[in-house]
Amino acid sequence: MTILLKQAIGASALLATLGGAGPLAAQDGASGTSFVEEFDRLDTARWYISDGWNNGKHQNCTWSKDQVGVEDGRLLLSFDAKPSGERQYACGEVQTVKRYGYGTYEVRMKTATGAGLNSAFFTYIGPTDKKPHDEIDFEVLGKDTSRVQLNQYIAGKGGNEKLVPVPGGADKGFNDYAFVWQKQSLRYYVNGALVHEVTDPKKLPNHAQKIFLSIWGTDTLSDWMGRFAFSGPTRVEVERLAFTAEGEPCQFDGSVACLVN
Repeated sequence: MTILLKQAIGASALLATLGGAGPLAAQDGASGTSFVEEFDRLDTARWYISDGWNNGKHQNCTWSKDQVGVEDGRLLLSFDAKPSGERQYACGEVQTVKRYGYGTYEVRMKTATGAGLNSAFFTYIGPTDKKPHDEIDFEVLGKDTSRVQLNQYIAGKGGNEKLVPVPGGADKGFNDYAFVWQKQSLRYYVNGALVHEVTDPKKLPNHAQKIFLSIWGTDTLSDWMGRFAFSGPTRVEVERLAFTAEGEPCQFDGSVACLVN
């Protein structure tokens, strides 16, 4: 999660950098197609709301449907002091019903504030779906919202973290986060600027994944996320999320996919 000055990148230059979209590669289990979600409502045919459990001892909140809502064209994911399940706090998460493969993933969101909190946009598949643990992450830690952390897991192995600056602060306004996932590369973007590129085959996930948006907290991972201290309810706001399958036309003006497909 580092600071990068914005720079204008022409479509032709970016295409040259990417080497073109290349041949499409099918992925086992990928059933999702291109879409743009602007959250006029929460479409339960597309989204599943996590509710009634937590992800382990490291998480100090219980996923709760009461912490998920839609208002004025925005998805709201909240964290609050509301005893739920085994935890004293409740938090919000949504995940897609379908799995998605190679293509461009984009979100426009405003993150939460507060040490010990994690505002996340990521893709994931794992043992509960009878697949290896593959994952691609954008995570803003509430202890330092001037940066976003990038990471990916391949068969359960992570350790690929990189901190990238978010000019003005991820919690102060809406920012665009995107990654372009192809068979031979993974490229991360913040506000339209390329900030990180991965081409090592050993560091590239290859299993189709579900898309997640979430906010959660911890009492135990303080070295990473900061010492948790609840100071009141907070939330993540999401204006738009989009997936554009590799090789398909971009879904909205300004999309990173307009430059790479």
